[in-house]
Amino acid sequence: QVELVESGGGLVQSGESLTLSCTASGDIVTINEMGWYRQSPESKRELVAAFGKGDTPNYADAVKGRFTISRDNARNTVRLQMNTLKPEDTAVYQCHTDILTTSAYVETWGQGTLVNVSS
Repeated sequence: QVELVESGGGLVQSGESLTLSCTASGDIVTINEMGWYRQSPESKRELVAAFGKGDTPNYADAVKGRFTISRDNARNTVRLQMNTLKPEDTAVYQCHTDILTTSAYVETWGQGTLVNVSS
């Protein structure tokens, strides 16, 4: 069993910054993937930024240069620093993990946190 705890999000004005944090806990042997996705009413869920098995994260083209994802392996935590936010970044952001437990690979989604950017 894996649990994700998300924090951050909120209402900001265009150009401002926010930081999202996600911590995984439970039966964790190896984290294969950990990162953030987002979904708005106008679009399907899409990758924002995530770490795979390697050290280089993947970013959506729309956030490159503005968002930075970092991780703390000792705490099973990823943080998403979002700078120069735009109204089109408004969405529900969900943490996602793909974790090897002692019994199986488990895919887990966080409950989601709303990022609302006003113009």
